[in-house]
Amino acid sequence: MLGGTADARALASLLHAAGAVFISSLAGRTAAPLMPEGEVRIGGFGGVAGLRDYVRAEGIGVIADCTHPFAAMISANAYAAAGETGARYVRLERPAWEPVAGDKWLRVPCIGAAADALLPGSRVLLTTGVKDLPAFFSRPDIGGVARMIGEPSVAVPPDWRLVQERPPFSVDAELALMRDEKISVLVTKNAGGIARQKLDAARELGVQVVMVSRPVKAGREVAESAEAMFAILKAGN
Repeated sequence: MLGGTADARALASLLHAAGAVFISSLAGRTAAPLMPEGEVRIGGFGGVAGLRDYVRAEGIGVIADCTHPFAAMISANAYAAAGETGARYVRLERPAWEPVAGDKWLRVPCIGAAADALLPGSRVLLTTGVKDLPAFFSRPDIGGVARMIGEPSVAVPPDWRLVQERPPFSVDAELALMRDEKISVLVTKNAGGIARQKLDAARELGVQVVMVSRPVKAGREVAESAEAMFAILKAGN
């Protein structure tokens, strides 16, 4: 199981309780990650070839891809490795968020487009992750709050405040943050799922949302929840 998400941990708990034999693989990019139940390996594989060799060496019959919706590279590698080894590839992908009445969304295809879409003087709540900071920090005409779990690898400009916190966040906490920081734009990735608190807060305050669309991933077997994935794996067909 390719994990690192809350969905992956939920699936690991279900598999562990059922006595299934599985290995959870974490990329190792997050310091002090929340660990799933069962056996865990940490670190990359070395591309398609490395993952293919690992699948063969361990006798893996199913690759359960429970990575983040934006982890496009590892998903592509997993799909390719499954094709080369004959392993079954199943992906867990929670439903994408959709706007509701009152939302002010601007959909963009990528992080670069999100940074380009911001007007000068924007006060931004940036929740897209550590790797995306340079696209926004390179603009001297905007500022705000960058919220993430990991450590930034670039210097934080004076007009930005770094907040290192792990979700979930309540709607009240999101409202307070946006009000206190005078946020005018929320920039986020369409991670999907039930955790819409920041979107609900943005709607209540009339804050513009710049929503980065998901990459398209391969694979025909897709489950929308840990429970649905568990049912597919338990059925074995």
